[in-house]
This record gives sequence, structure tokens and C-alpha cells, in this order.
Amino acid sequence: MLNQIGIEAKVAAAEIAVLSTDKKNQILQSMADELVKNSKKILDANKVDLNNSKELDLTPALIDRLTLNEERINGMANGLLKIIPLDDPVGNITNSWTTDEGLDIKKIRSPFGVIGVIYEARPNVTSDVSGLCLKSGNAVILRGSSYCLDSNIAILEVLQNALISNNCNKNIFQIIESKDRQDTLEFMNLTEYVDLIVPRGGKGLIQTLVDNSKVPFILDGDGNVHLYIHGDAKKENIIDIVINSKVQRPGVCNALETLLMNNEIYQDMGNEVIEALLENGVELYVDEKIIEDFPNLNLANELHYETEFLDLKLAIKLVDNVDEAIDHIKKYSSGHTEAILTESNEVSETFAKSIDSSVIFINSSTRFTDGEMFGFGSEIGISTQKLHVRGPMGLEALTNERYVVTGEGTVRG
Repeated sequence: MLNQIGIEAKVAAAEIAVLSTDKKNQILQSMADELVKNSKKILDANKVDLNNSKELDLTPALIDRLTLNEERINGMANGLLKIIPLDDPVGNITNSWTTDEGLDIKKIRSPFGVIGVIYEARPNVTSDVSGLCLKSGNAVILRGSSYCLDSNIAILEVLQNALISNNCNKNIFQIIESKDRQDTLEFMNLTEYVDLIVPRGGKGLIQTLVDNSKVPFILDGDGNVHLYIHGDAKKENIIDIVINSKVQRPGVCNALETLLMNNEIYQDMGNEVIEALLENGVELYVDEKIIEDFPNLNLANELHYETEFLDLKLAIKLVDNVDEAIDHIKKYSSGHTEAILTESNEVSETFAKSIDSSVIFINSSTRFTDGEMFGFGSEIGISTQKLHVRGPMGLEALTNERYVVTGEGTVRG
């Protein structure tokens, strides 16, 4: 089964690689239209997944990721529409020069070919990555979680309708329908057909790729996200940014997991920050100094500081200065997103230079680590590695660079 999917993906990749930008945009419009038109079909399939999930021990955050409604389907459609005006990276000349021998050398962006995407929980990823792979000239093979398979299949069939109506190969988008974990492991070794794997999941998925994959992959690591509030931070911004970072969507990778507060800020308005978090239903794990003032809270330990909660839970630690905050983040960071609130350019520059994470925010919510918020349209993931691409991955991240060299009967002497 997997070999056949791979063969069909290779054929489809050759076809999509030569599609014009106008044609790809036309298909994206059709994809968006089909999602809205077939929302009932998708929601019915999602209900099956939600009913089946009752037998599983899923966290509220995972159930939230799994759940679809009309608003979220419209959001998926809008995400595809936002890709249309974006520049097509395929064929973009990133550099050019002429050598002493008269060779005209151009460095040009090209599709990878076949992208494999392994993802957990979110059916909207099916739509997002299909749109991005289409615009970047790649075929895609999808492998979603077993507990949202019905939703993913329904969405894929709708998107394939758009391909068919535009006289394109429906196998540009494919999904692995098996629920067998062994098929996932075999998928990671389809080096003959798959050029790159992008994972969208937690530590378990990443470790499985590290241990088993022969296909090159992007490390889309977990988000143990930190926010440090320096002593000179604008007080009127603090609570809004903290609450937005933690509470808006606690089950996503850019949600705040550890809050570091300068002692000066804590003395001045720590009570307000903690009360605001508690009022929003956040379970707090705090250090010894805070426990003295709030004995009913939970005492934080090493496990809390190194955990990506993906829930309404937050670790809080007091620090004396930015250096102490930096040391803590270096020890526990997953390399995803960190933020600082400060009015000092010197402090913010020190913070940004000292921490080696993919995204650093200054005076902003961490929730902006997102391809759409960065202007990339829907993102395919967030890379926490350093090779090829880093941070939110949009269209350009799904292409690589190669050389086209033109001579005039030129031979090397």
C-alpha cells in the first residue's frame, strides 16, 4: 500500500512542479470553496472522531484541537485564500552572476518533490499543509492521528475534488488511511519516494523520527515557552500579555509555559498577575518565595520547569536580573519561542543575543509564533533545528535552491 502511494506521489510531483502560479492559485480558490460547500460532510466525520475519542484518555487540549465547527472550517478556507496572494517561490532567482569563463549561473528555488507530513490531533493541518505544498510545487503524503482519521479523510476528499475539477492529478494530495503504527515507521523509510518529512507533534513523535527515520526530516520540537518580565517593563502591558500568552489557546505550541518575573515587578504587582491567572482558571506551580505569599499554590520542581503543559497550567519563578532569567531559559528551553518585557534596548539586545531559540519576542505575546501571523499564510510547522530552515515554515521553507548554469559551448581549460 505505502509503495503504491509513493509511486503515485512521485508521478503527481512531476506534474505539479510545472504548474503555473495562476493555475495553482485557481486550485487554491477551488479548495477553499469546496471546504465551505462541504462543511456538513466534514463536520459529520468530525462527530465520529469526537465520539470515538470518548473511549480514549485525551486531554481537554487535545479534544479542542480535534474539534471542528463552522467557524474553524471557514478559518481553514480563509487560510487557503491567504496563500493565493503570496509570492510563488518556485523559479525565484535568489542570486545570479557570470564567471570569468563566461558561465551565467543562477541560483533558483525548486520544490522538494514529495513532502511527508506526520501530525497529531489537528484536522485543520490536512488543509493547511495541502495548500502550502500545492503553492510550493510539492506533492504531499499525509499521516494524521488515528483518532482524527475520519475528519482527515473527509477533508482530503473535499480537497481532491478541487484538484479533479481543475483537471489535475488528485494524488497531489494523499493520506495514509491505516491506523497501524508499523505503517508510520515504514513511511519514515520510504526514501525512494519521500524527499522530506515534516512532523507536527510532541516529543514522542520527534523521538520516533530520530530513532527510525531514514527520510530527512525537520525537527518541529515542543514548545517549552518562556516569558521574562524585566524590572522596567511597562506595567500596563504585563497582565494582558501574560494572559494572552497563556490563556488564549493553552493547547498550542506557542502558549506560555514558564513565567519568569523580576523580583521588583513581583513586589510591585505580583499579586495582580497571579490573581489574574487564577481568575482565568490557570493552575500555578510557583517557587518557594511565592509560596510564602500564596501557600495554597503548588510548589514548582524541576519537572514543572521542563514541561510543555499544553494546558491551563503554568510554572512561575522569581529572578533577580536578566542574566538569571537567561540562565534558566538556557537550561530548560526547547528552542522554540522566548519573550521579554522591557523598555531597555540594552537588556532586550542582551536577551535576544544570549538565547538560541527560533523566535524571540520583545514586548509581545508569545502567541505570534505562527506562520500566518508572520505573513506566510498557513504554516506547515515551526522548526526548532538549525539546518535548512528555522522558526515558522511557510512556502519558501518547502523549496530548496539549485543552480542553473548557461554557457555558450563553454569547456573547462
